[in-house]
Amino acid sequence: MTSLRREAESESGLALDDLRESWRLLAPEDRLEGFIDLPRPEAEDFFLEVSARDQAELVCAIAPEQRRSWMRLLPPDDAADLVQASNDQEREGLLALLDEQTRREVMALLAYAEDDAGGLMNPRYARVRADVSVDEALSYLRRQAREHLENVYYVYVNDADHRLVGVVSLRELFAAASERTVRDVMATDLVTARSDMDQEALSRLFAEHDLQAIPVVDADGRMQGIVTVDDIVDVIQEEATEDIQKIGGTRALEAPYLQVGFRSMLSKRVVWLMVLFVGELLTATAMGRFEDEIAKAVVLSVFIPLIISSGGNSGSQASTLVIRAMALGEVTLGDWWRVMHRELVQGAAIGAILGLVGMARVFLWQGLFHAYGPHTLKLAFTIAGSVTGVVLFGTLSGSMLPFMLRRAGLDPASASAPFVATLVDVTGIVIYFTIASLILRGTLL
Repeated sequence: MTSLRREAESESGLALDDLRESWRLLAPEDRLEGFIDLPRPEAEDFFLEVSARDQAELVCAIAPEQRRSWMRLLPPDDAADLVQASNDQEREGLLALLDEQTRREVMALLAYAEDDAGGLMNPRYARVRADVSVDEALSYLRRQAREHLENVYYVYVNDADHRLVGVVSLRELFAAASERTVRDVMATDLVTARSDMDQEALSRLFAEHDLQAIPVVDADGRMQGIVTVDDIVDVIQEEATEDIQKIGGTRALEAPYLQVGFRSMLSKRVVWLMVLFVGELLTATAMGRFEDEIAKAVVLSVFIPLIISSGGNSGSQASTLVIRAMALGEVTLGDWWRVMHRELVQGAAIGAILGLVGMARVFLWQGLFHAYGPHTLKLAFTIAGSVTGVVLFGTLSGSMLPFMLRRAGLDPASASAPFVATLVDVTGIVIYFTIASLILRGTLL
């Protein structure tokens, strides 16, 4: 009998591992079948691991008589995430599956913005009063843990009005002498988050202080709940994904790539591409403005891709660096002048290096193929000067555009690489032919 039990446990463990590995690739009906086939303990572990969106799909797909047990498995913050991830028509039914206390807690959480600390917090946390003894506090915490606590990283000390006055770790509480009061061992140097704090700012707070949980308080200092580090890990991944998608020139998908419908994906991608296409029409207009110069010196058209791509690449590079620095809190709006000065020097140096490479290309082709005749030197200086100017402009525009968007209250990630490249394409043509006109006038032009 023991060997049969071990064999069954081994098989269920393999089934769970297989489901974890293949989950992202499975169709919804195959996911449900694999989930139902798991033994209840393994199914509960797996259910708590998957995303809120996947939890919502599972709960809505299983038999109605089984939904209640799965909804009640979740703590209030996770239940709120599941409700938010579900369809509007399903929400009332899902809330009705919760017990009265949890439903009230979930409804309170849903009142907060999803991206704020209030929307991420768990309203259930370990709490004690400052004037009780250590022994009394430990006894009270045992009762709390048995009843409803999911995690006990820290014990929070509230006064009679629920204002947060101190915090003590569970380890320090166990190590303290039993006759001492909580007030004697608690710390009063508190790190807190306002309930309306944005999740990006909250993630920086976690990184700065290296805490397992941060208490959330209202404007009057009354404690509302806690945000744990496992919640913020999901936030960091979500924010990074959203920023990368925006930098790539699309709106945030808000769902896994393979789960986004055709029309939704089309709408999120084509809008920016239409804007960029219209922008590129300005490039064609700029080319038309210098049609006479191109007709007189056809050789100039050969270097157009070289010139404008260098500026676009440098601008995209600068915007990506600044956007990421902003996301990490390394750069604020007040640092715009420092960033501008830094990128001015960087852009000039990079442009000069690339300009020298462009000059070398002109001299090399002249030596090998005699392609440019007696005007080789002037052409080389035209290419070098144009590359330097376009790269410098690209670097400055790419680094300053995120600051302009942040100042306007927009997401700096909207300064996407394609947008910067399109901007520099237009100005690059103007810079190139302006410099060519100045240097080559009276010779090729």
